[in-house]
Amino acid sequence: MADVPTLVEQARQGRPRAVARLISLVEGASPQLREVMAALAPLTGGAYVVGLTGSPGVGKSTSTSALVSAYRRAGKRVGVLAVDPSSPFSGGALLGDRVRMSEHASDPGVYIRSMATRGHLGGLAWAAPQAIRVLDAAGCDVILVETVGVGQSEVEIAAQADTSVVLLAPGMGDGIQAAKAGILEIGDVYVVNKADRDGADATARELNHMLGLGESRAPGDWRPPIVKTVAARGEGTDEVVEALEKHRAWMDEHGALAGRRAQRAAREVETIAVTALREKIGDLRGDRRLGALAERIITGTLDPYTAADELVAGITESD
Repeated sequence: MADVPTLVEQARQGRPRAVARLISLVEGASPQLREVMAALAPLTGGAYVVGLTGSPGVGKSTSTSALVSAYRRAGKRVGVLAVDPSSPFSGGALLGDRVRMSEHASDPGVYIRSMATRGHLGGLAWAAPQAIRVLDAAGCDVILVETVGVGQSEVEIAAQADTSVVLLAPGMGDGIQAAKAGILEIGDVYVVNKADRDGADATARELNHMLGLGESRAPGDWRPPIVKTVAARGEGTDEVVEALEKHRAWMDEHGALAGRRAQRAAREVETIAVTALREKIGDLRGDRRLGALAERIITGTLDPYTAADELVAGITESD
């Protein structure tokens, strides 16, 4: 069994092994997970969470690495959660993102963790919210969460980040993808990366046009800026950071940051509760109660919704 209080204290001191151990407890759904979350709760709330999403090939990892460099120049401690696709063989992360950010590996002010999706849709790993809490409690000023490049399913990051950055690149049909994927609703800052390529200006204009068509904003509402970058050379990264800081200031001024975090906490509680309920229902497979309800549905004496109500009521009463 892990010594949770000691691990938490070491994580607060910036010891990467302690942070890694805590995230491993989260990923493994350890029996000590509740103890870990209880210990971390008073220590969270200070980090600024930035989500980076976009189609495969737009340069998310390179952009994330460039942002790490920019924030480190500003003296910020940075945590990175790079969500990789799961290996079809081992189930683990392929670690491609971590390899591409190897230049920061020796920096004690940066913690990088690759997480496998393990079949979870939406571009994030199921344990991402709790892993964010670990990095927050460990004293990271900024947490960058890079999603898997899953195209049209990748909107879950908006529920986990304070600010969502959507990356696009010229020549990839991203304008059409943005319109199809609901990305126009989740982006707080848009970045046209690889702006040294032909078509970058056209991509930015097209995106600006679509943002205008989709707007239903009142005066004073945030209007997402469009920033052009060449992340591989670090060009435009300072402008992205400036846009992020402006959005954070706008949220602070309008109370939107607290509102987003409250929604995030509520969604996290709901997910944990639904997962616990699903596990209890799973434990009933083969149970005579579930079998009896199924028989009544087959004979037409009970409908599935009433059966589900009876099952939930039975689980509640057994608690």
